[in-house]
Amino acid sequence: MAHYGLQLVHQGKVRDLYSWKEELWLVASDRISAFDCILPTAIPGKGEILTQISRGWFVLLTSLCPNHVLGYDLPAAVPIPEWQGRLTRAKPCRPLPIECVVRGYLAGSAWKEYRSTGRVAGVALPPGLREADRLPEPLFTPTTKAEVGHDLPLKPSEAERLIGTALHARVSSLSLALYEAGRQYAAERGILVADTKFEFGIRGEELLLIDEVLTPDSSRLWPQSEYEPGGTQPSFDKQFVRDFLESLSWDKRPPAPALPDLIVAKTQVKYREALRLLFPELEKEIPPRGAAEG
Repeated sequence: MAHYGLQLVHQGKVRDLYSWKEELWLVASDRISAFDCILPTAIPGKGEILTQISRGWFVLLTSLCPNHVLGYDLPAAVPIPEWQGRLTRAKPCRPLPIECVVRGYLAGSAWKEYRSTGRVAGVALPPGLREADRLPEPLFTPTTKAEVGHDLPLKPSEAERLIGTALHARVSSLSLALYEAGRQYAAERGILVADTKFEFGIRGEELLLIDEVLTPDSSRLWPQSEYEPGGTQPSFDKQFVRDFLESLSWDKRPPAPALPDLIVAKTQVKYREALRLLFPELEKEIPPRGAAEG
């Protein structure tokens, strides 16, 4: 890609970052990861779907926080048609070294912690809560941003040491406000936002919302019509993939096994359904995909 003036900055599990002139380009692939492993089977159209979901949220939430987006269209000088629909052109910035996680429901690692301690991120919760119950108040539970392996929970004091007390207070308040706005919008469209993670970056004196926003890859999104506390909930994400992998004797270390066509198709449908419910006008822009792109 260097002949177009592009330089690869970083290749992540599911997205690639390039620099172009004074811009940072995020290219969402159809790759999918689970248990910190990139799977050999892609999900057709996933990159376009997640790009469009974030696109809708960036516009919707811009009144609460400015973002890094410059645009989504390829310039004529860079003719790479396979990137159309999966490209985000962004302002370069300095990403904060924490993941800003907000939890509104008792699920995942929060449920495990509550069962053993009665707390989540050190906050005492009422006794007798069930898995997937809505929390009395959403909780800001930041984590590390691990290059490999799992992100680790951070105590407030640890997060403050990483980014400073004032900035920690700011992103905590802002993350909760963004979550509440997203929760309300999604609930009106039949989706419960159980939890999510936001990322922020600094550009000059400005704090920007960056990366992806309230997608099935960064959030637990549950169909409201099927919500029933007391167990694991159906979701608009890669749960079909996780369930399939859990049924195997795979040790969750590379190389990961391939996915059968049925699991790929079910996962693709769930991702696309989330986009259709949240931003139907953007879903209409994505053609059907019968073949995956890496």
